[in-house]
Amino acid sequence: MAYVVGTKRGRFEIRESRLTEAGPRSRTLASFAELDREAIEKAQERAEGPLDVEELRKAAARAGAPVAGEPVDDAARETLRLIANGDRPDPMLRRLLLDALRGQGRGEEPGPAPAQPLVSAAARAAAEWIGAGADRRGEALRDLLLLGDALPVHIRSDEIGFPRLRST
Repeated sequence: MAYVVGTKRGRFEIRESRLTEAGPRSRTLASFAELDREAIEKAQERAEGPLDVEELRKAAARAGAPVAGEPVDDAARETLRLIANGDRPDPMLRRLLLDALRGQGRGEEPGPAPAQPLVSAAARAAAEWIGAGADRRGEALRDLLLLGDALPVHIRSDEIGFPRLRST
């Protein structure tokens, strides 16, 4: 069973209790100032059993620990803030966002169907690369080059493969 406690230094710990021959014992799985994805992943790696992330978030809130929002929520907040300040996204990005929010991009249950699709299937596929870092792009390029090396090579001979036609 995992739970969250505060420390004297103002930080928090995710701890796991277990029963031993000497009685109940507790061990620290992760220490954090704000419960974020990294702290949860570290705790999951060290835990003896699976951790329920929602229960862990609730335990952190009960202990008074700040809980980080999901990265997608942070991005949505930032986007809304920028739009409220008068900034506008590129028209294609706008269509991709609307398409994704309507649930048509990933096989989710779609919202009200528009008269025509906002973006093409190719644009949806390319959307996953928007904002991708150099590491991810480099890894994809390496994979493509390895695929190209694995394709069979067909070498053409210098001779024509059918008989010559002779006129008489």
